[in-house]
Amino acid sequence: MHREKSSRHKNTATSATFRGRVWIDGKDGTFLGNGRVVLLERIREHGSITKAATSMQMAYRHAWDLVDSMNRQAKRPFVELSTGGRGGGGARVTEDGELAIQLFWKFSEDFQRFIAKEQKKLSIEVLFRQ
Repeated sequence: MHREKSSRHKNTATSATFRGRVWIDGKDGTFLGNGRVVLLERIREHGSITKAATSMQMAYRHAWDLVDSMNRQAKRPFVELSTGGRGGGGARVTEDGELAIQLFWKFSEDFQRFIAKEQKKLSIEVLFRQ
């Protein structure tokens, strides 16, 4: 899984570090970001929006809204839903959703390499109390 740990750097850190995240915006606001892509991965893993949301300690309604937003903004849906039946409903990540996951993490990794490269160029430590 690619989920980054979110932590605040304290003044006790021994060096300055650059950090950044990627968001892809569409005409209706955020289209893809770390949380949305992790949600897609969890849907793939659990086969359910409910179980994916629970695994992320996220309200079902919020997870549903994120999936709906992605599906509306994408050319083709990233998540397909199935209803009822003996085993109940479920959700599955489509081929386009899988491609979105792969492309997002590739772009995110490239962005992290860019940040590391730029950090080496700049002498931010000169400005940072150690």
